[in-house]
Amino acid sequence: MSWRVIAHGDQVWHVDAVAERRANTSAWQLVLSFRAASNSRRLSFWTPYPLEATSKSSLFIQAERIPDAALSQVLAERLA
Repeated sequence: MSWRVIAHGDQVWHVDAVAERRANTSAWQLVLSFRAASNSRRLSFWTPYPLEATSKSSLFIQAERIPDAALSQVLAERLA
């Protein structure tokens, strides 16, 4: 099950959020996975989102506040 489902243009996208912590850092960074729902074009990619927190739970609480419009903007920039 996807974290969010958004529409962009004539395509539906499934969005998942994960937390990543790089070596020698204490902050968790949000990374988003975008997957096209269409069977005809199986597009997918991962992209970091400019959101960090010291705990995963705090990061996901902040991520819940990201509006769908902001996710659509990230998607549009990536597809451009």
